[in-house]
Amino acid sequence: MPKSLTRPVTSKTKKGKVLQVTSKRKSAVARATVRSGKGRIIINKKPYTAISNRFILDLVREPLVIVEKHNKDLLGKVDINILVNGGGVMGQMQAVRNCIAKAFVQYFDDLELTREFLEYDRSFLVDDVRRVESKKPLGPKARAKKQHSKR
Repeated sequence: MPKSLTRPVTSKTKKGKVLQVTSKRKSAVARATVRSGKGRIIINKKPYTAISNRFILDLVREPLVIVEKHNKDLLGKVDINILVNGGGVMGQMQAVRNCIAKAFVQYFDDLELTREFLEYDRSFLVDDVRRVESKKPLGPKARAKKQHSKR
């Protein structure tokens, strides 16, 4: 192949560290891409501040408050883009919250921040492995059985 037809190889991503983080809660899965930026947090292509339910918004803000308490400068250094699917609203938001915490810990590799997250709530950094038990025959649910009368 002549040299005039070949293109120089260039990276399409901006310079800086890019990190992939995943988190699960029940049947919800959150996948985050973390890169250096201005502190934007996007959940399913919308800013996290667009969440209308106050309880859920506070749930998502929890790791941000801990990071801000640890070091205010860290929030403005990264952009986190999260895509979440599966499960219900609460399961999704809990997966998002854990994903945000994992993103900050892995991106900055700060042991003190890790310790603060673990002291506040261990589930920020460790996924909850519990899953719904499957239904068994002869009953309406996994463990429930029809009531038995001796006489």
